[in-house]
Amino acid sequence: MEALFGKTLEELKVTASENGLPGFTAKQMAQWLYQKGVSEIDEMTNLSKDARTKLKEKYEIGRVAPSKEQASVDGTKKYLYPAHKGLFIEAAYIPENDRHTLCISSQIGCKMGCLFCMTGKQGFQGQLTAGEMVNQVISLPESDQLTNVVYMGMGEPMDNIENVLKSLEIFTSDWGMGWSPRRINVSTIGVEPAMRRFIEESDAHLAISLHTPFNEERKKLMPIEQVYPIEEVITALKEYDFGRQRRISFEYIMFDGVNDTPAHVKGLTKLLNGIRCRINLIRFHPIPDSPLRGSSDEKMKWFADQLIKKGLTTTIRRSRGEDIYAACGLLSTKNMLKEDEDKDY
Repeated sequence: MEALFGKTLEELKVTASENGLPGFTAKQMAQWLYQKGVSEIDEMTNLSKDARTKLKEKYEIGRVAPSKEQASVDGTKKYLYPAHKGLFIEAAYIPENDRHTLCISSQIGCKMGCLFCMTGKQGFQGQLTAGEMVNQVISLPESDQLTNVVYMGMGEPMDNIENVLKSLEIFTSDWGMGWSPRRINVSTIGVEPAMRRFIEESDAHLAISLHTPFNEERKKLMPIEQVYPIEEVITALKEYDFGRQRRISFEYIMFDGVNDTPAHVKGLTKLLNGIRCRINLIRFHPIPDSPLRGSSDEKMKWFADQLIKKGLTTTIRRSRGEDIYAACGLLSTKNMLKEDEDKDY
């Protein structure tokens, strides 16, 4: 059965047309799917019984509840969602004061192979559909408390740009969930062509995974540097007017003795000159078989202070959910297959 959930309004219009239903049925279906949160076609009560019968012959809603939940001592929760082909993805719910953020995944695994990331070690297993991305939000038990969504979970969003853009359309359209794009932040390690599409076709915030200003160093940490050098990414960003409300941030995981020196302060200052942005310094969370070690708290504070002195807005991001492997770079479902559902999680 084909899922209705995840279809845009235009796609729902095609669905209505192909099944001999009036054009206005498309908007009715969108409202039921994304605003009223139905789980069965029969719950779409303002559709005729004949229309519902026709739809049930070919379609299902397609919403899926999380299979498992883990809670951290700091209040963070990690949810395991079934994906297609018997695979799984993870999403991390991060409540903090009046801000409640969900970190969602865009792929099953990732093909980018960053040296510091568990998802990269998992490898690539498949693209998530727009519906599977939106489902992480709507099927979240705390969905009604959410204030923000970040595409910073498993996968590289710009490597699945078509479905990411569709999911953003569903999140932000008046026929969809009606969110402001300012509540959404999408990350990339620098897949430049898709990043340009994102900038031009969406108004959501953009986060760039940077981690070092130097090419050769970045190649060792992030193989994408060989294809899209960071200078080219920065040059592309400077071509656009982001306005005062749209934010660019740079994510910078700190590695002891690798990217936390005075030379890196100088390199970042030079690289980011002319860009209105924020730098988020992130603690490294050790992963198996990695030669990398995280910078000390003292070194991170020193590094932040030096960047601030250079005029760069800089914050040290608080680490959340490390004890349940929900923190930055730790999401992975490599060994989870359908038969694992009844095992401890």
